[in-house]
Amino acid sequence: MAGMLGIFEICLLCAGLHMTSGMTVNIPDKVYKIARGDNVVIPCVFTPSATLSSISWTTDPDVKDEPEINVVGYFTAGNKTKIYNKYKGRANIEVNLQKGTANLQLKSVTSADTRDYECKVQDPDDEEGRLSDKASLVVLVAPSQPICNVVGKAEYFENIELSCRSEEGTPTPTYKWQSYNVNNIPRPLPLKASEQNGALSLVNISMDTSGYYICTSTNEIRSAKCNVTLRVDPPSLNMASTAGIIGGVVGVAVFVGIIICCCCYCRRRREKAEEYAMGTPEGGEFTDKDPVEKEDDRDEHVNYEEERRVKSADRLDLPDDRSERSYDRRSDYDDRRDHYTDRRDDRSDRRERYDRDDRRDNGRERYDDRRDRYDDRRDHYDDRRDRHDDRRDRYDSDRYDSDRYDSRDRPPSIPPNKPKEPRN
Repeated sequence: MAGMLGIFEICLLCAGLHMTSGMTVNIPDKVYKIARGDNVVIPCVFTPSATLSSISWTTDPDVKDEPEINVVGYFTAGNKTKIYNKYKGRANIEVNLQKGTANLQLKSVTSADTRDYECKVQDPDDEEGRLSDKASLVVLVAPSQPICNVVGKAEYFENIELSCRSEEGTPTPTYKWQSYNVNNIPRPLPLKASEQNGALSLVNISMDTSGYYICTSTNEIRSAKCNVTLRVDPPSLNMASTAGIIGGVVGVAVFVGIIICCCCYCRRRREKAEEYAMGTPEGGEFTDKDPVEKEDDRDEHVNYEEERRVKSADRLDLPDDRSERSYDRRSDYDDRRDHYTDRRDDRSDRRERYDRDDRRDNGRERYDDRRDRYDDRRDHYDDRRDRHDDRRDRYDSDRYDSDRYDSRDRPPSIPPNKPKEPRN
């Protein structure tokens, strides 16, 4: 009897302790990490209770201060499970009331599943216990292939930056640079180089800075690499800019040359058209010297004076002598006329040679002045020629009178114009 009383007291003690402590809900770990695309199970352990009504899993909202998002729930009445719309096909709950477990299962997790999850137990009779617990889910994303770039001009004594960045990666990747010389042998980074968030700053670069640079992007899952080849050139060897400048200068020179050629061609055609419209001056080539005809005209004037003296003397001679001298003068006149014709032909030849010469070298004003002088000389020459024609008409008239006089005294058998035979 005393033994039975002891056992009953122990049971009452345990029941009292249970009533005072209440239910406890616990998630073993506070952070769960899983690779993207894998399945994850977040456990939830609670104290079994006959009065338990429901178990639910919720998560933080996408926007702060909004209501929490329901994932899945279990209801003891009817032993029912409810999966909410946003997680249908991806979430489930495994409940064991005897063991006190309610594990959350998520399939094919994505980066959007990285957030806090809460396990809640509803027991209407428990007012003192801890009925919920939280844990964080971190979906790990391997770093994407980083992109390496050179920012700045890779020339002597310049400051440049080598950038390295992965577009995605959870948790955020860390970056590390390594340097190799042109022979692909590892070497330490330059003394003044600095790294920050994947950017490698190089100061006062030189030829020794040239080489290969490799960037490694790493997080908890894996790593990825990219590389860049750095070639440091002297400023004068920047071939791209030099070639651009040379090409531009050559292009401008060619364009200007074409314009000049077109202008010269048009000007030459215009000058030729003006010269053709103006006509070719007569009398041969223009020079600053007096024309040759001037001296010939002076000779003709002298011959004309001699002719007058001879003519006056003939009038005093005998009729036969005058007839003979008249015939001689006529022959001499014919010779002079032939000589004049030869000179005119020579002037024509000089005029043809002038047509072949390049008249562009002569100034336009000199050309106009010489043409005016030539016109004056030609008018003067025409006047002299008219006076000469008048003299020739008078001479023919005198000769006709002389022939009439000779015909009265000369025998009929002698031609009127036949010269007299010389006397012995």
